[in-house]
Amino acid sequence: MTTLFVTSAGTDIGKTHVCCRLLDYLAPKFRLRCVKPVVTGFESATQETSDTLRLLRAQILEVDQAAIEATSPWRYRAALSADMAAANEGTSLPFDELVAFSREPEDVELNLIEGIGGVMAPLDDKHTVLDWIEALDTEVLLVVGSYLGSISHTLSAFDVLARRARKPLAIVVSQSSNEPVSTADTARSLELHCGGIPIAILPRDGAANAAALAALIQRLLKLR
Repeated sequence: MTTLFVTSAGTDIGKTHVCCRLLDYLAPKFRLRCVKPVVTGFESATQETSDTLRLLRAQILEVDQAAIEATSPWRYRAALSADMAAANEGTSLPFDELVAFSREPEDVELNLIEGIGGVMAPLDDKHTVLDWIEALDTEVLLVVGSYLGSISHTLSAFDVLARRARKPLAIVVSQSSNEPVSTADTARSLELHCGGIPIAILPRDGAANAAALAALIQRLLKLR
């Protein structure tokens, strides 16, 4: 089994968009599991457009309560960081249970995990998303944007990952709705600072470049 953890330099940048496009091409080829174990801002009124349901639909799975539980067991109503959202409900995110859930099952060829927020987003009073990644000892796909400030945010995320020996397998520049320069220009700038890490571009239209991105990830993970 190969696990790939999809994280980001921040929130609402495109992690789910990237995962859905990867699922379009990889789910028909491999025994695949895709989960987003922790989700915030999850309410009945907005459930239909939630990241959880988007991932289920991308896998062509029946959307019911059991599937939601199996994809996102820790769901919180407030659209806040996981630690704050859990505290609002009088609880905390059980880190050890989260790590154990993320490791299961073993009967798949690709275990695709979408994180929450950015790489340094807090999960509880002791752990961040980076601690989650490190506990899993897994490959990382870093999703970033093309908004103003994205390059600095990306290099900060890249640096902290590298310092913990979790240098990304690849970086995906997911097109932002408001970008001062093109995604291509953002990618070219990042290439100068990221030490030969493959950098892919994924426009917001969904289909463009998705096949090439999936092929890149398949090759880098050595999926056969």
